[in-house]
Amino acid sequence: MARSTRVYTIKAVSDLLDEDMELLEEIMYNSDNIDYGEMIHIDDGSKDGMTGFTDRGIECIEELLRDARSWKGGLRSFLVADHCDPETIERIMAKEQARTEAQNRKQA
Repeated sequence: MARSTRVYTIKAVSDLLDEDMELLEEIMYNSDNIDYGEMIHIDDGSKDGMTGFTDRGIECIEELLRDARSWKGGLRSFLVADHCDPETIERIMAKEQARTEAQNRKQA
């Protein structure tokens, strides 16, 4: 199978998946959440650079979020287990609630 040559920034992934960027940042902080080689550091000339994701990296994010949302305790339990800051968890969960409500309105 050919190696993916396309890389997406975290902002592009956020837009593509309609997911909160802060949530995606928390996922990327633990490289074990993404298959090896599918999350790439990009030297853009800045001090910290940026992170990019291959097509498979995006699939990993989708799978992780689908699984985490189905667990007992849902996304919150995933964030707690991943040792996220409590304030960050509350911000993400508030945005997750708004996202869920918006999806429910679209389906109604």
